[in-house]
Amino acid sequence: MTVAKKYVWLILVVFLFACNESNKVAIIPVNDFFKSQDKATYRISPDGRSLSYLKLQDKKQNLFVEDIATGNVVQLTKLHEKNISFYSWVSNNELIYYKEKAGVRFQSDLFIINKEGKDERQLSSNDKYRVRVLEDQLIDNKFLLVLSNQRDSTVYDVYRLNVRDGKMFMAAKNPGNITSWMTDTKGKLRMATSSDGVNETILYRENEVQPFKPIITNNFKTTLYPVAFSENKPNIVYAVSDVNRDKSALIELDCLTGKEKSVLFANDSLNVVDAQYSRRKSRMEFVVCETWKKEKYYLDKEAKVFYQKLDKLLPKTEYRIIDRDKNENVFVIRTFTDRNPGSYYLYIANTGKIKKLSDINSAINEEQMCEMKPISYTSRDGLKISGYLTLPLNTEAKKLPVVVLPHNGPGQRNTWTYNAEVQFLANRGYAVLQINYRGSTGYGKNFYAAGFKQWGGKIQDDIDDGVKWLINEKVADPKRIAIYGSGFGGYIALTAAIKNPKLYKCAASNAGVLNLFSYLNSIPPFLKSNLQMYYEIVGNPITDVEYMSQASPLFHADKINIPIFITQNIKDPRINANDGIRLVKELKKRNVPVTYFEKEEFSFAMNREESRQKVYAALEQFLDSNLKKK
Repeated sequence: MTVAKKYVWLILVVFLFACNESNKVAIIPVNDFFKSQDKATYRISPDGRSLSYLKLQDKKQNLFVEDIATGNVVQLTKLHEKNISFYSWVSNNELIYYKEKAGVRFQSDLFIINKEGKDERQLSSNDKYRVRVLEDQLIDNKFLLVLSNQRDSTVYDVYRLNVRDGKMFMAAKNPGNITSWMTDTKGKLRMATSSDGVNETILYRENEVQPFKPIITNNFKTTLYPVAFSENKPNIVYAVSDVNRDKSALIELDCLTGKEKSVLFANDSLNVVDAQYSRRKSRMEFVVCETWKKEKYYLDKEAKVFYQKLDKLLPKTEYRIIDRDKNENVFVIRTFTDRNPGSYYLYIANTGKIKKLSDINSAINEEQMCEMKPISYTSRDGLKISGYLTLPLNTEAKKLPVVVLPHNGPGQRNTWTYNAEVQFLANRGYAVLQINYRGSTGYGKNFYAAGFKQWGGKIQDDIDDGVKWLINEKVADPKRIAIYGSGFGGYIALTAAIKNPKLYKCAASNAGVLNLFSYLNSIPPFLKSNLQMYYEIVGNPITDVEYMSQASPLFHADKINIPIFITQNIKDPRINANDGIRLVKELKKRNVPVTYFEKEEFSFAMNREESRQKVYAALEQFLDSNLKKK
């Protein structure tokens, strides 16, 4: 070989090596994916002059207010033992907030403070009951409408709270079956929803002097939720409804007759999941429909022009309006994509100026994240199932290790957005399959109802059919497939290990449901009115004993033979920690490889960070040892 040829050959080798190195994906630290936000929960004062937010300081979130014109910032709180779990502006100069003790659910102390950080007063101290704000605008400059279960722990009554002296007077007594209340645009209590556990009834009154009267009753499978009262059409409420249709539409509901007066938007193939009402313009602006992405359908020309301007200011990104002032001129906007957790912006409409406030997670580099693409397939009984597939970066979609990631429930769905779990797993080289199995919301009421009492049945078949579809597409390596989920997703993962162990190499459950009987027993007192609904969705512990026993992973430890990862918060009142410990012991008796992890899970995101990082580090090791070795 001549010197020249050797030189050319050397250059080619170096080039190929460089290309190979450039295609390698950097392993991002676990901690980077699951950081808590430094600033969050931005709000605008009603007059649009002040911006408030919660800022993380020494693992505590404190409340700050910034003057938008001058940029001057005032710190309103300096918390040490408690955290702010909710806050809101109630006037141009005052905010309310309540503090909850870390690890203590439903206990809160309500405070009011002015935007200069002065005149702080405690409005309530709740050691045994909970107070929730129903309407955050002050009435007569001193009254707030709040919900409290101080009279009866199982129901919420409506109270008129005087923020000047802290006294509360009952505004509406809950007879025991009211599950929600609604005010009109002036803060008057006008509507309520009652439930017998299966059927829901909407009650209405024209003014606060009259008693509530029932106007329409539907089975809980039917969607009918009010969006806003019309300000120029008496006794009309705008509502999202799938009454007498499969897909939800936006309608005008006549509150005197309980009948649909007109349809503002409907489509046989599109499901309305949200709608926006403008108080300033006193009309509906748009509806939101969701297929694999959410999309607006405009009902108002002025709104369309407004959002087209935002589209140009925030190109190639999805965005949601988080808050706005009373005149709808100053807005807080959150952006995101499937590869970017996004940022917060302040937008002032009359000037067209937009200002970035903060990133949700500055540790994430969009270029290192992976695309979340829609997929669909047909289940074994002919139902169309949709979902998402995320492939590792710079990797050929061929015979990849796969993590199936079923979502929590009942109800809910996967949606197109940034998902830290998905990106974490994809960064580790796994293809991530998310499936909106039957029983998921957003696809119409028939699809939702198709999942009732199918826990461990057709829901599991939908998941398994998706995995087989991915194998047939040559994307998945059939010998390297794991399934992992949280809550109901964790239940699905363990059920997969029982029903179809040859399909999965290992299964991981994060706070998963292990015992359907324990799951129903854990429903808190103020949700007891919904028990009959849960019985229809999950099963009745008296009449469906055999089904629920068959569908509970705890009672089938003898059928599990693949490696299992289980994590649970033993202090969580919603679970029976003994179920998890019992399952682990049964598996260990049979020498089934099991990784058990007890975590400390707090009510507040900043306290969860360390716990999350430990869990995902342990999960990473578990998946690596079971999927990467051929």
